[in-house]
Amino acid sequence: MIKTIIRMENNEVVVFDENGEQMPEYQGYYAQVKDKILTGASEVSVFNHWFGLSLEPEVVPGEVW
Repeated sequence: MIKTIIRMENNEVVVFDENGEQMPEYQGYYAQVKDKILTGASEVSVFNHWFGLSLEPEVVPGEVW
């Protein structure tokens, strides 16, 4: 189950499951994985942006992710 989705400033996406394990099948460049992630995400999935020099990612709604 997709738990955490992080989109970085360079449009790379990293995805983790509920155990904190990476999910390579959902990772890659935003344009290539966006639809697959939005289809596989659930109501408990957390979408994040990690842009600039932030020390932590910013939680954002899935609609603007």
